[in-house]
Amino acid sequence: MISEPQSPGQGETQPKLSQKNTTRLKILGTALTFCGLLLFAYFVYSTGVNEIASNIATFGWVGFGVILLIYAVRIVMRGLAWKLSVYEPYSLELKDTVPAVIIGEAMSSMIPLGILISGTAKAVAVRKKVPLVVGLSSVATENLFYSFTTSVFLILGALTFVRGFSLDEPTTITIDVLIGLIAAVVIFLGLLIIRQWHFASEVCESLYRRGWFTGILDDGRMQVRLFENLIYGFYRRHPKRFLPICLTETAFHLLGVVEVWFVLTRIIEPVAGQFLNAFLLESVSRLITIIFKLIPFVIGVDEAGAQFVAETVGLGAAIGVTLAIIRKGRILFWTGIGLLLIVKRGLSLREIRRAS
Repeated sequence: MISEPQSPGQGETQPKLSQKNTTRLKILGTALTFCGLLLFAYFVYSTGVNEIASNIATFGWVGFGVILLIYAVRIVMRGLAWKLSVYEPYSLELKDTVPAVIIGEAMSSMIPLGILISGTAKAVAVRKKVPLVVGLSSVATENLFYSFTTSVFLILGALTFVRGFSLDEPTTITIDVLIGLIAAVVIFLGLLIIRQWHFASEVCESLYRRGWFTGILDDGRMQVRLFENLIYGFYRRHPKRFLPICLTETAFHLLGVVEVWFVLTRIIEPVAGQFLNAFLLESVSRLITIIFKLIPFVIGVDEAGAQFVAETVGLGAAIGVTLAIIRKGRILFWTGIGLLLIVKRGLSLREIRRAS
């Protein structure tokens, strides 16, 4: 477990830093959320409220129930990948990981920069099953596989989009730059694992020797080293799990494409190439979620991205905005489930921040 700082000086410094950062984060998150709401209102108004409402009515409650079920299967895929990322002498079952994934996704959706604490929330949610550092390292291991498959998914989507459709030069250049950055991340992650670089712990050690953040790093740098060793230990001891984990993470993304495809088939007449359109819409949505995670529920920017892709592929702006709104309803539903689980398990944001 991560121990608390012992000296009075350390105990006084850490909360002040935390409070200062939290305040800044709240201000930035509030401002961006407000901008997102304005953007959301603009796209709904400019696209046409009646047309969007008509599309949602056509989709119906049965359709909404189906995408809730599809997302439930996606959650199970993430839970299974996490389960496979824990190794002896510890273990987690799906009944442990699936609720924790729901909790993490709820945190990630609701809170500005929630993506930074969603992994910790998962580890805290299973703290009675495995030690916290084991939970954190297994979440990080699963996130590495998720990052790898997501990067491949985004690269394929971006290449298909920029090469298959006529885009203006600035957009093409921007997408090409993003492709290059994502490819660089994939290569870095691969080298990090294969070469077993203790990058994070070396940085912590260097800062500690220079006298920076000594209150936090006095014990923290050892915890980071242990954290890295647990991840690299998985790489050495269980290489045969790599393919199953990659397959479950890939299934997560493919089910996202299926979800979009199902929505499209419910609100417009079936046409050739609809699955390709679904693939492009899902890949762009995933990219927007990553870039704009500071905005809760990526409100506004998700609609903007969906409209841009839908217009480019010839579906029309109303279809893109409708798709984004329907999927936002799905996010709200599962966030509600996550909140119920948080209350049931007695978790608190303070405990999660402390673990972070």
